[in-house]
Amino acid sequence: MSEATSVLRHLEQDFDQAVARYLEFLRIPSISTDPAYAGEVRRAAEWLASQLTGLGFTATLHATPGHPVLVAHYPGPDGTPGGARESEGPHLLYYGHYDVQPADPLELWDHPPFEPTIVEAEHGPRVVARGAVDDKGQVMTFLEAFRGWHKIHGKLPVKITVMIEGEEETGSPSLPDFLKTHRDLLKADVAVVTDTNSWNIDTPAITTKLRGLVYAEVTLKGPSRDLHSGLYGGLAINPLNALTHVLGQLRDDRGQVQIPGFYDDVVEISKDELAAWKSLGFDERRFLSEIGLKTASGEGGRHALERLWSRPTCDINGIWGGYTGAGAKTVIPAEASAKLSCRLVAAQDPERIVAGIKSFFEARTPPDCRWDIKFFGQSPGISVATDTPYMSAAKAGLKEIYGRDAVLMGIGSSIPVVGWMQEHLGLESILLGFGLEDDRIHSPNEKFELRCLKNGILSHAAILARMAKLKADAPARSGRAAT
Repeated sequence: MSEATSVLRHLEQDFDQAVARYLEFLRIPSISTDPAYAGEVRRAAEWLASQLTGLGFTATLHATPGHPVLVAHYPGPDGTPGGARESEGPHLLYYGHYDVQPADPLELWDHPPFEPTIVEAEHGPRVVARGAVDDKGQVMTFLEAFRGWHKIHGKLPVKITVMIEGEEETGSPSLPDFLKTHRDLLKADVAVVTDTNSWNIDTPAITTKLRGLVYAEVTLKGPSRDLHSGLYGGLAINPLNALTHVLGQLRDDRGQVQIPGFYDDVVEISKDELAAWKSLGFDERRFLSEIGLKTASGEGGRHALERLWSRPTCDINGIWGGYTGAGAKTVIPAEASAKLSCRLVAAQDPERIVAGIKSFFEARTPPDCRWDIKFFGQSPGISVATDTPYMSAAKAGLKEIYGRDAVLMGIGSSIPVVGWMQEHLGLESILLGFGLEDDRIHSPNEKFELRCLKNGILSHAAILARMAKLKADAPARSGRAAT
């Protein structure tokens, strides 16, 4: 019997207790965006610190301008402060977040969001609660795997650092400076990020592509004050009319974004990679029907997964100006505004996209008007190397638990910490996630299938065994991944 076999057997037997601990964690309303919950956010961090301390970690809450970052260290299987010997495998850095989104609107929840409820569903029991999958359930997958190794063998098989933040749901504003300031504290060979999805409930996945983000707010300022549309309409420019005309030029009839230089650095995926994506059997009609749609949008002539995973986008997220209250008010507004998000792919430079956005709008400035353009954060797209020893260990561990190969997939959203860890710590990441696309993250009735929770726990335990067989400082990648 291998060391991992006995751990996996124990984790199966202990699963009910693991669920009880998970529910205890979910009862803490760690809403990071609302200052009224600051004490609860800290309580969630303290709860995690206590759990890790009980497993042989030294855990510290580090103050930031916002909520604390929890950093915990396990010295390695030999138990010495210097950490693992080369023969004892690499040093892993696990990342997650303990904060959650607000639960509003409360009236749409079937149960109180911070009173986790187990309900029966298609795939067996599931937990419904805010944070069920994003990211408390995912954090519990590796925490319980650690617990299983500690219970059975009295130690973990490799050196581990854990970093769990409390501001992910507000954009992680404190994290870049924290990473730069604490490089030595966070030294490792590879990062393990658990905040993504499986391909489906039966098939594991490792995310290898993430889109980056540039977020902007554009305001077109015109007349010196709001105007009566009868006295001035037809003579004075209407910033709302002008703004919507310009916004309509962001994409052409083929769905191509018209921002200057937008596609200059975009790399086409290989024929083999596209063929692999097509072989996954993604059901575009079902995907769209679940959100009440029938017809795909975006760039024409491209496969659905290509549009979602490897192509950049530009979307209008909100538009406002003038009078929007009840009844009528015939006004020409003095200004009009819109919010835009550009999802970027690997090799696109966010700074070049920022410059392109400015150029696009300035070239279309109406007479007597001016633009006020603000940017609220940017992160690069990420492409993760797939031919590393760490990736091979992760794939082998997943296959042991699921009985099938992991899908190497992309996701259209952004996880800025992955790029920041590349930039500030020099670390590549393995993105292991166990959520499902219908988990309703950020929505009422967020849920996590208990089957997914168990598979995540078992997978992390099996992956640890395979990581322990690697030599420390194994090559993180065969070549520099595009950022």
